Amino acid sequence: MKSIWSNFVLRQAARVAGESEDEISPYMLAKGFREWKQGALRLVKDIALISIGVFSAAFGLESFLVPTGFIDGGATGISLLASQLTHIPLSVYIVLINIPFVIIGYNLVSKYFAIKTFAAVCGLALIIAFVHFPVITHDKTLVSFFGGFFIGAGIGLSMRAGSVLDGTELLAIFISKRIGATIGDIILAVNIIIFSAAAYFLSLETALYSLITYLAASKTLDFIIEGIEEYTGVTIISARSDEMRSMIIHTMGRGVTVYKGIRGFGTHGHRNDIDIVYTVITRLEISKLNSEIDKIDTNAFVVMNSVKDTKGGMVKKRRLKH
Repeated sequence: MKSIWSNFVLRQAARVAGESEDEISPYMLAKGFREWKQGALRLVKDIALISIGVFSAAFGLESFLVPTGFIDGGATGISLLASQLTHIPLSVYIVLINIPFVIIGYNLVSKYFAIKTFAAVCGLALIIAFVHFPVITHDKTLVSFFGGFFIGAGIGLSMRAGSVLDGTELLAIFISKRIGATIGDIILAVNIIIFSAAAYFLSLETALYSLITYLAASKTLDFIIEGIEEYTGVTIISARSDEMRSMIIHTMGRGVTVYKGIRGFGTHGHRNDIDIVYTVITRLEISKLNSEIDKIDTNAFVVMNSVKDTKGGMVKKRRLKH
């Protein structure tokens, strides 16, 4: 078994390095094994996220939306509406309507993305067809809110894994490149058509409750994608940059980046070099940071920007040794 494993690792290292197996050094062997291990762990994580996402979306559909006849926006909403009008199983429409989006994803993103998306869509269709979840409630408000919540969570988790269960954004990207409209405008136009059709074919009340479902799903999706904590990037321009850097590290317990800049101000365009301090904090720490900045330099120029997500670095607050 050990020999088989060693040969496998050697082949992976040779593939990564583009060399023959006889020319692989111990360093390249370790590098190849590390990359293979990272890829395997990423694949396991993606499969787990997609699986949880698929079950969450299926639960939201079967336990909330389908029994009451409500719909959602995007491709899921089209599938629900078509299923109600034609009485063809929802699982069939889930696959058929998402096939064009899988093709678009293949062309716009990658082959790997398209494969994962198609697997996720087929998994959702199979669960809807063969796994039956209990009806939780018939209260329309609860149905619209929690139906959207579970569908949004499912879509968000699948997107975290590099796939989609609803390809509306892919369609919007595809169209925007051809007509010059923004992605947001196209998504809005698609959903207006969907909910207008729901109001015409089903009822105005159903369309309004379905709109609540869509809003709940959208907010949940944003929450899943952007994370629990909302980060803020802070740029500080001050003549006392060394003190600002020390304060962020020792008082705030955050990482900091210092980069060189040239200050320009005044009617004659005076220019001089200055260190610019940049850090990332949570929104709960903004007040404290502003207070600490004022203690050092009340004339400091501070710019704050919302940060969707972060990776690496000292973002999580570290313990300070007293």
